[in-house]
Amino acid sequence: MHAPSLLVKNPESMKLNNQTTPACQKDARLACIREAMKNAGVDALLIPSADPHLSEYLPDYWQIRAWLTTFTGSVGTVVVTQDFAGVWVDSRYWVQAENELTGCAFQLMKIGTAADQTHFQWLADHVPVKGIVAVDGRALGLSAREAMQSLFAPRGIHIELNLDIPGQCWTDRPGLPAAPVRDLPLEFAGQSRSEKLERVREVLREQGAQWHLISTLDDIAWLFNLRGSDVSYNPVFLSHALIGLETATLFVLPGKVDCALARTLASDGVEVRPYESAPQIISELGETDVLLFDPVRTTCALIDQARVRTVRAINPSTIFKSQKTEFELKHVRRVMEQDGAALCAFFAWLEDVIGCCDSQPLNELMIDERLIEVRAQQQGFISRSFGTISAFNANGAMPHYRPTPAAYARIAGDGLLLIDSGAQYLGGTTDITRVIPVGQPTEAMKDDYTAVLRAMIALSRLRFPRGIASPMIDAVARAPLWERLAEYGHGTGHGVGYYLNVHEGPQVISYRAAPAPHTAMQPGMITSNEPGLYRPGRWGIRIENLVCNKSAGMSEFGEFLEFETLTLCPIDTRCIQLKQLRTDEIDWLNAYHSEVRLRLQPRVTGNALKWLLERTETLS
Repeated sequence: MHAPSLLVKNPESMKLNNQTTPACQKDARLACIREAMKNAGVDALLIPSADPHLSEYLPDYWQIRAWLTTFTGSVGTVVVTQDFAGVWVDSRYWVQAENELTGCAFQLMKIGTAADQTHFQWLADHVPVKGIVAVDGRALGLSAREAMQSLFAPRGIHIELNLDIPGQCWTDRPGLPAAPVRDLPLEFAGQSRSEKLERVREVLREQGAQWHLISTLDDIAWLFNLRGSDVSYNPVFLSHALIGLETATLFVLPGKVDCALARTLASDGVEVRPYESAPQIISELGETDVLLFDPVRTTCALIDQARVRTVRAINPSTIFKSQKTEFELKHVRRVMEQDGAALCAFFAWLEDVIGCCDSQPLNELMIDERLIEVRAQQQGFISRSFGTISAFNANGAMPHYRPTPAAYARIAGDGLLLIDSGAQYLGGTTDITRVIPVGQPTEAMKDDYTAVLRAMIALSRLRFPRGIASPMIDAVARAPLWERLAEYGHGTGHGVGYYLNVHEGPQVISYRAAPAPHTAMQPGMITSNEPGLYRPGRWGIRIENLVCNKSAGMSEFGEFLEFETLTLCPIDTRCIQLKQLRTDEIDWLNAYHSEVRLRLQPRVTGNALKWLLERTETLS
């Protein structure tokens, strides 16, 4: 029998910060929120996990949900009324939220199926006729407001966008980040900012627009060949941009662009202006002009300032940056070799520690510490690309679980250890998940592991028409799991940036996403391939590689694409039920391991090399 995860409590780590504040103090914050709502005549308060750039990862100033509730997951929407407080989360966070919200004033509200009530629908059903819902317009997208309005209109519910109710109670709210903006050398960017800006202007001309407003941080970083560190894990900086047919303005917090960089930008026709001046400049555009903007990625507070005619479309830069050039892919392949070499050193160490009875007891926190250590030895390493997920047994059943100094598991006994990690390098972004056995995994664990591996291989081997909507290929990965009446709640794949956000669009491999023209699969797109299977309270399995769309050739039916697997790290074969794999699946795994061995062997020595050779042995 496998040993259950043992959760360790560390009293010394229970500091009064935004993540670990005691529930009693959180209750006082909720009471303050309700009093401020009452004074403002507001019936309900909506708090999205968002900022003025509608980012996934938020600077501390916008971590309102984490400040107010006991739920520490990275995504969740809060609704507060005088007699209700709820947190809406999707299936990735159900187990975590259920644990963290137990005994708390906030109720868990699940989002998973079409039958589940969204926070918008809940508000439409529960707010009084002609009532008022407050939400900070600086953190609400235009498309989200329009979805709310369609539901609220029959009951005459008003949306109030100009109140910052949490700000009235959060007296020690952190300031906005002040880290400097960095220029990305052309030797890594590949294209100059002038060339990229001209590509955007070509789209403006095609659309009959004179201006383009961008608030999406990774789009701005890519377009201007700049990087920053304002948001955890993602090399971006808080900014807006206004692109004209002849001019370009970058709105950045004062002091973040030094004089030398400002001169460089000016030489490329880019003016730097204060961050807070963006709404005013937008309001001054000519009424006869046409402004192109993305309604999904632009906030109400910003676009409401415009008095111009508008064209709604996805940001052109979102499409451009998703299709990596061969120049960029050359850097990415080198980075994958570096990351793979670091992982060889890491897994050699890990298996040695697991197998040594005299070693220091292993725990989940030690995984991240060691991963940073080995990756930092690689040239061009910048940081992690997201918070490392190291989850033993039951903790692995929570897809976005992360150990903390306050609560983590010892890795001992029998079971499975899931490790999902990644790094930012000057030449690319990595994201990889591997599961390794600890002690003697059960036959049921091995069955699940083999099914997930088959799912990952199925997608890896797929050929598909160029331009197919990415959500439509999701079923290929899920089929081996559906055969066993199993399913997982997250998407199978997300886009990955080039030394940028580990999650980027427009492509997403998930049948829960709507197929749309902008989700078309095109050459050069880097996407994760990460099916999983989770048994709440027992274990979780996910195997992930990054893959890149490349041409598979032409036929009378048009051009077809296939995946180049970019990630280079052995997939543990000790949990495979070999009889459950077809010959062609075994052939794929052997070919992958042969490639991994060929490309990593020159980069590793000693125990790392020994581990690589053992873990890439041919299966028969």
